Amino acid sequence: MRHLLPVAAASAASLAVLTACGSSSGSSTATNAAATAAPVSAACKQLQTTYPTLKGKSFTNAINPHTPGYEALDPNDPSKYVGFDIDLGTALGDCLGFKLNYKAVAFPALLTTLQSGQADLVISDIYATSERAKAADFVTYSKVFDGVLVRKGNPKKLTGINTSLCGSTAALNTGFVEVPLVQNLASACKAAGRPAPQVQLYDNNAQCIQVILAGRADTYINDVNTVDQAVKANPNSLGKATAVTLPYSIGIAVPKGKTQFRDAIKAAVTEVQKNGTETKLLKKWSLQTGTLEAPKLVTG
Repeated sequence: MRHLLPVAAASAASLAVLTACGSSSGSSTATNAAATAAPVSAACKQLQTTYPTLKGKSFTNAINPHTPGYEALDPNDPSKYVGFDIDLGTALGDCLGFKLNYKAVAFPALLTTLQSGQADLVISDIYATSERAKAADFVTYSKVFDGVLVRKGNPKKLTGINTSLCGSTAALNTGFVEVPLVQNLASACKAAGRPAPQVQLYDNNAQCIQVILAGRADTYINDVNTVDQAVKANPNSLGKATAVTLPYSIGIAVPKGKTQFRDAIKAAVTEVQKNGTETKLLKKWSLQTGTLEAPKLVTG
């Protein structure tokens, strides 16, 4: 879901605000609905020895909680957050010995919130691209494809980010990588004698899905798991046209210059993959379309 376009790098003064232990100032009061600590493995105990400055600390995770399956308010208790990214963050914290607070922000503000020191990391289904890595370092943990959400029966016969979109209207999230991909179809549509696709920009997934349900847009293109979740929630109104064969790596964003913190997160991701925790969480939240990706660094 959260596929932010590049944002301008923060000033050195802004970056200097970020401290190693983070701050809960301005963070949401919502908590992790599944915050019970798991037993600490021998490997994680070793990591806590290797990175002792993290143990017992509290860090802030910037999220946009509008993507069921990844991160959302608990429908049974709006004071809590639920989803794969929330559980993954908890697993990483349990492994390294820290706790997470949450700061809910708009999609385009995720990386700027990190840069300004208001958050210590971002675990919010962000595609880790080289352009985004100019603003933050990323530790990848999964690979996924885009999906194309349409109205039931696919009346416009859409087949992906191609000329089938000519003359259609796409509801997309502000700051997502899919925005320029759709906009760049204008010349191909003109050459085919058809109108360019129109793009409507919204703040979150829920808004994009609602305009399709209301008949004001024809499609929404995003992480295929997010599309599947929308179809599952609205089986009589929505459908999935296809999965776009553009694999993206999903990553955890950490501040530039915080190399020890970044390396600790990478080591913890390696452990939660090795011990099967990430696979169990993907199954728990029905996010199995895609594959695990051994953690790698994307640093721009």
